[in-house]
Amino acid sequence: MILKGIFGISVLLLTSSCVSSKIYDDLKSRYDMLKAENEALMAQLDNAASDGKVYSVDLLKDRIEELNAEKSRLAMDLSACQNNYNRLKESYDALEANSSSALSDNLALNRELLTQLEAKEKALALENERLEKLKKDLAARSQRVEELEAIIASKDAKMRSLKEAISAALTNFEGNGLTVEQRDGKVYVSMENKLLFESGSWAVNARGREAVVALGKVLAQNKEIAVLIEGHTDNVPYGGNGNISDNWDLSTKRATAIVNILTENSGIPKDNLTAAGRGEFAPVATNTTSEGRSKNRRIEVILTPKLDEISKLLNEL
Repeated sequence: MILKGIFGISVLLLTSSCVSSKIYDDLKSRYDMLKAENEALMAQLDNAASDGKVYSVDLLKDRIEELNAEKSRLAMDLSACQNNYNRLKESYDALEANSSSALSDNLALNRELLTQLEAKEKALALENERLEKLKKDLAARSQRVEELEAIIASKDAKMRSLKEAISAALTNFEGNGLTVEQRDGKVYVSMENKLLFESGSWAVNARGREAVVALGKVLAQNKEIAVLIEGHTDNVPYGGNGNISDNWDLSTKRATAIVNILTENSGIPKDNLTAAGRGEFAPVATNTTSEGRSKNRRIEVILTPKLDEISKLLNEL
């Protein structure tokens, strides 16, 4: 019965899978048990031989051989299990090491990516803040541009109205060397010298004074207008008598004479008035003909809206 139990255990051991340290420990334990049984049987064999029990001894020898064979197989299985166990442990250790290394690398990479993401988010937030500021600045600029356009449109309308008022006031003088036109946001009143002065003189005649006085009445009602009076001559050198050195001097004295008449009107702010002599250096026609020279001998009154509001808005843009 003992031998049958041992044989059954041997079969069980052979058919079991050697894939863990527990199985390895079980096999070793059973191997030790078989070894002990073998030693016990050998002792019984010795005792039987001494007692002369030949038949039982033969049976025991056969059984012992079987057990020895079984023990060899178990030893081989045990060794194979040990080798498998060692390989599995090495694989597990390598896998654990690789997993730990990969995990560390991944964690480091994740931290780096997170840092980059945070930096990008911060940069994006700053860019959004800058864009919002630009939008506000653009909106403010757009508003100022609209205000500027409205002021310019208003001043253009006022200049058109001023031009119409001057044309109406000087109707009786048009066709006598007097023209009124609007261009570049300004009103130009041009009066040829034949309407205002005798040849070589800077004293305004009676007819010319009437025209200047009529112009002054319109200017008195438009105090926000800057008034520039320019004197012009042809290119013929001045040959008259008196305290005149040249055409430039003559053109300056004629412009000043017009200013003096305008200052008689107390409604015109004197700081609105400016006199300037241009001599023969800003002609509007050729000086090779008598007709051209006549056009060049003139007084030009240039009316300009004061641009304080526009300048302020332009500085804010």
